[in-house]
Amino acid sequence: MKRSNSRPASVRALTPPPSDTEADAWRAVLAAVQAADLPQLPAPSRVEVAGRIQVAPARGRAALWAAGDGAAGMLGVAGLLLFSDEKNRHTAFLDVLAVHPEARRQGLGTALWDRVREALLADGRTSVATVVDLGGPGQAFAESLGFTQALPMAWYVQDVTTREREGGQVPQTPGYTLLCWPGLVPDAWAAAAATAHGSMDDAPSGDTDEQTETWTAGRLHAAQQLILDRGGAITTVAAVTAQGEVAAYTELVLPDPDGPRALQYDTVVVPAHRGRGLGRAVKLRMLAEATARHPGLRTIATTVADANTPMRTVNEALGYRRERGAAVFQLTL
Repeated sequence: MKRSNSRPASVRALTPPPSDTEADAWRAVLAAVQAADLPQLPAPSRVEVAGRIQVAPARGRAALWAAGDGAAGMLGVAGLLLFSDEKNRHTAFLDVLAVHPEARRQGLGTALWDRVREALLADGRTSVATVVDLGGPGQAFAESLGFTQALPMAWYVQDVTTREREGGQVPQTPGYTLLCWPGLVPDAWAAAAATAHGSMDDAPSGDTDEQTETWTAGRLHAAQQLILDRGGAITTVAAVTAQGEVAAYTELVLPDPDGPRALQYDTVVVPAHRGRGLGRAVKLRMLAEATARHPGLRTIATTVADANTPMRTVNEALGYRRERGAAVFQLTL
């Protein structure tokens, strides 16, 4: 994989959707980066990587670039999400910018960033955010470009194989029924679930520039359908009332349904229903559902903002441990 320093590698935009060959090369770069920087994590699967770059996003337009040359193939990758909703037409999210460990310090990262920055300015964006692991090469590179921390957080992980030691049966929830919805939330509950999503407006967001978009049944289904279209699996567990309200919910996503690691997406308890143990109840029910539906599942990972003390407390009680620090970094252009 080592390459000559005699000439710089070129950066080219990938025509959407990238080919299977390009997806395989993209995955090889990410796998090498992860093996070097985060060896404790499982390698990204082909299902996850191909789905992410070959299926168009629901919230905007993706732009993808690859750095490399004919002799060495793909050496670096960059992916940008340009939001399309009116509240966020001014900003964007840098999903990935990674360089193969054996090709670092040769200007490839800078060359990729130059193309990303050109695209941002050409599209009238005034800021861009990304999520960076703290203490690694990603943080140093981001800071060298002028990115600053906007929202400190951390990755937390739960070992589902030790669930029995957590000592918790799913608690009783008087006045509420726990429902489980694999795939899309049923139409009959989609509007109520979208309303509950809006309760996340009070979650810590730090100094991030991205604005909260109003949740509707259509937006909820579009976000969930994207996960399915990309080859993943999503399950929602909700605590509902007899009046048809979604009082609390939690979402679990497996980017690869056969993979060993799942991602805990949103967990929300509507303010009027807080203090009744619903957050713990929906998470424990989800844990039971996940281990039954996905026997190969080993860990569940999630990010929680440092300022979100209530959620960190719930997660700690369920056996989550802090895995590594991270932050949303942001740059004003």
